[in-house]
Amino acid sequence: MSLRNTYQGLLLGLLLLTLGVINGHAQMVNDSIQSDTIMVDTPQAEEEPANAISTYAQGLMDRFDTSPLLVTILYIVIFYSIVTMTALLIIILLNRRRLEREEKVKGFLLEKYQNLLMDYLFEEEKKEDAYRELEWVAHSRLNRQILIDQMIDLSVNLKGEIKEVIQGLYLRLGLKRDSLEKAYSRKWHQNVKGFRELAYMDIRDANEQIIKSLNSSNSILRMEAQIAMVRLSDGNPYEFLDLLEKPLSLWEQVTLHEMQIQHNLEVPDFKQWFSSENITVVMFALEMVAWYKQRGVGKEILELFEHENEMVRNKSYKVCGEIGLKMALPAMVGKYPDEIFKNKLEILIAFTKVPEEKYLKFLKNVLDTEEDVQLQIEATKAMENTGEPGISMLIKLMKSKSEYKNYQIIIRHVLDGRIY
Repeated sequence: MSLRNTYQGLLLGLLLLTLGVINGHAQMVNDSIQSDTIMVDTPQAEEEPANAISTYAQGLMDRFDTSPLLVTILYIVIFYSIVTMTALLIIILLNRRRLEREEKVKGFLLEKYQNLLMDYLFEEEKKEDAYRELEWVAHSRLNRQILIDQMIDLSVNLKGEIKEVIQGLYLRLGLKRDSLEKAYSRKWHQNVKGFRELAYMDIRDANEQIIKSLNSSNSILRMEAQIAMVRLSDGNPYEFLDLLEKPLSLWEQVTLHEMQIQHNLEVPDFKQWFSSENITVVMFALEMVAWYKQRGVGKEILELFEHENEMVRNKSYKVCGEIGLKMALPAMVGKYPDEIFKNKLEILIAFTKVPEEKYLKFLKNVLDTEEDVQLQIEATKAMENTGEPGISMLIKLMKSKSEYKNYQIIIRHVLDGRIY
């Protein structure tokens, strides 16, 4: 008996009850009108106004008496509702009791497994006894899952030889089979658990299935597959980026970077993904180049200046400023006139971070030709950052009385340091 059928039954009963009441009400109104019409000419109508309520009630009862089918339906609906609600209450109580019992068992087994694992790892004379007890206790699926979770918690905090011992115990107890079943399950949440367990235990038997999930429509499964591939890579931890077709979300990028730092993974040469057809992968690669201040990327970044995607061009200009890529300045000067506003702004910000005296003429031209205040401010900052030559030119422009221009007040504030 599903909840949907229950709700449909209740709805039908309420509908029938409502229709019955409405019909009864309409009948009683008609009877009342007729009664009032008859009673108008009699003096008793004025003496007994309270009889209208009792008449209406009596008429409603008569309506039910003359409609046995409606009454029967209402009885069935009421009985059905009571039985359904009782059954639901029993199911809820039983399920709650089962969950409480499972929690108690889980708490007991966590403590027991923790002690046995400690004996197996650090007490040589108790090792085999601990193994036999673990093998005996872990006879059910629930118990094995608790044991796997406990072993993963230990492997997170342990390294080297001890971690290999845990992995050996995991294989010896046959727990790999459980993880593989979850990895190949048709349920995505089971896939997530299986991928995580295999990754922590450094088992590569399901790599093909994990790779298939890299482009899943389920974002959680996709992220877990990415994390698993980072852990299970033999060399380049980001090799999976070559296979990624779905967008790499900002959250996924942050997670991957955090893993890189937390596990001290080898940092690959991120410029290899500048040519990726996946725009988000290119953006991530540029971000990592800036984060790790990777050198030898000048030629590849200059090629990105011609990218059809404006966000990629914007990010490439930003990276040039953050890594101090002077060889990119002439190309940015050439790209400036045809760029959109936000990219023009990023180019000028890059010039503030990589100040060069020989580009003062270009920056002066920006002041003269641009009307947007933000662009003028960044151009002024870039000129000031070149040092004495730029500051002298700005003072000269500020004090020029031949023609007033709106950027003169901007220069005054920049030189006074009031807009920083």
